Amino acid sequence: MDGTVVLASGNPGKIREFQAVLKDFHLKPQSEFTVPEVEETGLSFVENALIKARNASRHTGLPALADDSGLVVDALSGAPGIYSARYAGIQATDQENLDQLLIDLENVADAKRTARFVCVLAFCQYPADPIPVIAQGIWEGTILREQRGVGGFGYDPVFYVPETQCASAELSAEQKNAISHRGQALIELCRLLANIQLADSVNI
Repeated sequence: MDGTVVLASGNPGKIREFQAVLKDFHLKPQSEFTVPEVEETGLSFVENALIKARNASRHTGLPALADDSGLVVDALSGAPGIYSARYAGIQATDQENLDQLLIDLENVADAKRTARFVCVLAFCQYPADPIPVIAQGIWEGTILREQRGVGGFGYDPVFYVPETQCASAELSAEQKNAISHRGQALIELCRLLANIQLADSVNI
């Protein structure tokens, strides 16, 4: 695939992870095009990813890629889920969201602190693309009682990864990209997009 693709995100952590994996893509963040934020009114990761991708494509006239991701905790009936970025409030910081999670899980036994990171990617060639490409990744783990590590962002410091025996925030960027929910979804997206040719009007 060749051409410019708008990345419908302003999160610097996500942008770094996308660029690290999608080396052959001509990715540009939507902030370069002054794309307005769109309200995420969906009830699932898939719906919200599509809303964001279509919005970015509509305002730029270019193909767009968006993700919706979050943390799903079994003991909290799936929360924070699609509200992961605003779990402690609309303007909450990563640290405030993380603190709220630990408070809500304070009385939950270690064996019941199972959780998973979920990432859904949506790629649209046009704003009303009837066959958007959807890729999904799921990363299983548990929630720690205290923060560990200084890498990553969001809930990474309390997400324990059994296969590496450390928190996500203790992994290098390369290690995380190889096994994380977003890394899995990006690899799947690359596979699905391998034979897609962008419209001539957007090739560079």
